[in-house]
Amino acid sequence: MSNWIPGPDGTSQSPLDPELGPIADDGATKDNDLVTSTGTTTVGIATDDGVVIGTDMRASLGGRFVSNKDIQKVEPIHPTAAMTLVGSVGGAQSFISSLRAEASLYETRRGEPMNIPALATLAGNFARGGPFRAINPILGGVDEDGSHVYSIDPAGGVVADDYTVTGSGMQIAYGTLEQYYEEGLSLDEARSVVARAVQSATERDTGSGNGIYLADITSEGVEIQGNKEFDDVL
Repeated sequence: MSNWIPGPDGTSQSPLDPELGPIADDGATKDNDLVTSTGTTTVGIATDDGVVIGTDMRASLGGRFVSNKDIQKVEPIHPTAAMTLVGSVGGAQSFISSLRAEASLYETRRGEPMNIPALATLAGNFARGGPFRAINPILGGVDEDGSHVYSIDPAGGVVADDYTVTGSGMQIAYGTLEQYYEEGLSLDEARSVVARAVQSATERDTGSGNGIYLADITSEGVEIQGNKEFDDVL
């Protein structure tokens, strides 16, 4: 990265990475700043009909200044899969571009899309060995074996679950999910639960806010819509 600016404690911070916190002089993210300086809320739920992923719209500088109010933090990476952007904006965008390219190359060579567990494993390998700082995305997708949701941690861990949350608003969002989630949700019901969870986080987490992007992922593809008002999707 370039154009580093000095932080208040003598470290440096890049204006090109709005959600990245203070950077040590050697260019590595300081471990003790990762939790407080990464701001967002991303939620994913798997249902029998598909996957719903929701994210807020806010990008911030170290959680202290709102640098953008309409950031799309979920992107398609595969014909029937999408991934959230969490952490450094530049690192997350590079991560998604690399994963999308590998998935496309696999499909070109094999004549069929990569299955979602394999895509999640590839994402974990990228997170473990790549130059991506503070990446903790959600991967959701649908293949012939059904619907899948994974959280990918910065060390490359890949965890599958029926629902998951990442980001600075995760504790608040999880509380809402535990209240409203139940087995057998339809896609529409899951969409409402995801929206409630993201809305709850935006009420209290300073790194999350300004609306919601919702991605519906089915065997037919990925559809993403943004809404500034939560009432439109609840």
